[in-house]
Amino acid sequence: MTALPRPDHGPGSRYTARAATTRARPGHRLDIVALTRRLTARDLWLAAMLHEHRVLTATHIARLAFTGLRSAQRRLRTLHQYGVVDSFRPLFQTGSAPEHYTLGPAGASLLAAHAGLDTAATGWRPTSTGRIAYSPSLGHDLGVNDTLIHLAAHGRTTPGTGLELWLSERSCARRWGDIVRPDAYAHWHDGDRILPFFLEFDTGSQPLARVEAKLAGYSAFTTTTGTRPVLLLLTRTQSRDLALRRRLVAPARDLGLQVATSSVDFTTEMPWGGWWTPLTAATRRTTLTGLVVLWPGTTKAAGLEPTDADTALTLPVPPLPPQPEPGP
Repeated sequence: MTALPRPDHGPGSRYTARAATTRARPGHRLDIVALTRRLTARDLWLAAMLHEHRVLTATHIARLAFTGLRSAQRRLRTLHQYGVVDSFRPLFQTGSAPEHYTLGPAGASLLAAHAGLDTAATGWRPTSTGRIAYSPSLGHDLGVNDTLIHLAAHGRTTPGTGLELWLSERSCARRWGDIVRPDAYAHWHDGDRILPFFLEFDTGSQPLARVEAKLAGYSAFTTTTGTRPVLLLLTRTQSRDLALRRRLVAPARDLGLQVATSSVDFTTEMPWGGWWTPLTAATRRTTLTGLVVLWPGTTKAAGLEPTDADTALTLPVPPLPPQPEPGP
């Protein structure tokens, strides 16, 4: 089947980035000790999030950590001046894009210092922002992050819900890359109900046969580890969702996998809602919490416990920033 055309903008599109930023930075840089005194716990959390998830937009950051977009933009401008973050703005064929943020040189140095490692251990390079800005996978990466940020931010307005854990593609590969390489792994919780899930974000650029081939890896993961997370397949359009469902119903059943699908057409800004259809015959759409009820045998993935090989750079980053400490 021929891959679907890419949209002009949004998840799955090909971005063209303008210059990394037109914002001027001071000619001199603060040393790490002086910089640390000017940063909050939220700033350090943001640096860790950018290291983990590579790129977040100003809108993403505002949803997770600020009361509004303006307050987020003011702080991000300051962090850019300090070199904690870098930024770029993609050019759309129509409309405009928000500022996109990546880890900056001072941010990488701070994270390395907190981990007791050299800056090279963060993987940061002077060309890092450019590589992200011009990467053909940028639209895919933003689609993954956008979905999980909506889930994480939901906990700010609806206590008792949200993400308890969110691992990036890189962190997933570090843990399970010899078996599966999902785009993300997370724990959605709603009260005492928890849905551990792998996420595959499908932009329509891969042949259906290649997507089908991934199911064998998830079956091997269940068999090898004895754990059973759900697999969520999120597509860009409803038509792609239907095509995948027709292709994957039989192999998912034969492999004994718990798979649910949806598309960005449906999930929009509420991916926790009743937009997910289990990959079984004659099943209606349900919520993420509904999947917990439907599949009571779901368990968290193996390999989440810290090991001696972990450092502060490889441990999971909380999806929401730390709460400010109460004053005296």
